Amino acid sequence: MKQRIRIAVVAKLARVSAGTVSAVINGRVGEKIRVSSETQQRVWDAVQELEYVANPAARSLAGGHNQLLGVFTYEPIFPVEHHNFYYRFLVGIEHEAERAGYDLVLFTSTGGTDGKRLIYRKDSNRLRLTDGAILLGLQEDKREVQRLLQEEFPFVFIGRREVPQGEISYVAPDYIEAASDVVGYIAGHGHRQIAYFRSIRYGEPAQDRERGYRLAHERLSLPLDPDLVVHLDPEALTIDLFQTFLNKGVTAFIAEDDALGLALLRVAAQLHKAPPQDFSLAVLGNPLTSSSEDIPDWTTFLVPRREIGIEAVRLLIHMLAQRDEPGPHQKMIPCLFVPGTTVGSFQ
Repeated sequence: MKQRIRIAVVAKLARVSAGTVSAVINGRVGEKIRVSSETQQRVWDAVQELEYVANPAARSLAGGHNQLLGVFTYEPIFPVEHHNFYYRFLVGIEHEAERAGYDLVLFTSTGGTDGKRLIYRKDSNRLRLTDGAILLGLQEDKREVQRLLQEEFPFVFIGRREVPQGEISYVAPDYIEAASDVVGYIAGHGHRQIAYFRSIRYGEPAQDRERGYRLAHERLSLPLDPDLVVHLDPEALTIDLFQTFLNKGVTAFIAEDDALGLALLRVAAQLHKAPPQDFSLAVLGNPLTSSSEDIPDWTTFLVPRREIGIEAVRLLIHMLAQRDEPGPHQKMIPCLFVPGTTVGSFQ
């Protein structure tokens, strides 16, 4: 096995100090560190002659760039299949990282005794091996995200996220406008009593979807009955609850996710009712709990996950190149409305 070349050997061949070699190969030559172009060329000639490869971890600790981007997920992503929710994000991340000349480091191991995935292990930020990282997941640890922000470690979250102190950089689907568009489409078919079934999950994506539902009512001057917004688990959706909404005059339903949408269809089928002839139905976003083959052609919107992955990498690389630029850097990506066949006209 070929022995690793030490930086001191490079320095000796180039007739410079080890500190000069470190400054050159880590891109730290500038206003504070001055090295002539001739000296820099000698360093690179020595690097090429000796086939020197910098230690990535040491290079990162020295403040340089090693062309590595981290990808950390708070939920398991393997096996990565075409219908997996994270799959398209990862496709976009890989595509743009490769195009930009970066390698990816995927962090997947758990760090706690309870099996939860953690960025910090033994008080150490494992992501520091990389130049910066992209974070994904619905079960994020706010304390870890807050700590990354305080340490000024470069990262981009996929999805809008809030922390107690300060703001983080993210690329996120515009759930507010997407949900508002769905309500507008339903209202355009004559519906005025539109119920909203929200999952019991609490987080920014759920909040934004409900905000879009409420915003559409304001924009369209539709009366909003607070009793028509209910938070529930799919198993809690019963025939009696569904019938109660029908008795209130509800003619259209919006489900936050596919689990609630499928539960509503099952309950309605027990009453021999189905959309769009008996009521209208829309679901807000890509399936989370089922594959696309298992869901009907319902009215919905799709999250451009591949494009979001691409934009997350672009934003992170921009942050690495412009470290003095004030943040946070936040970008909302429009979703794609899908008319489907589950919304009908109400006269």
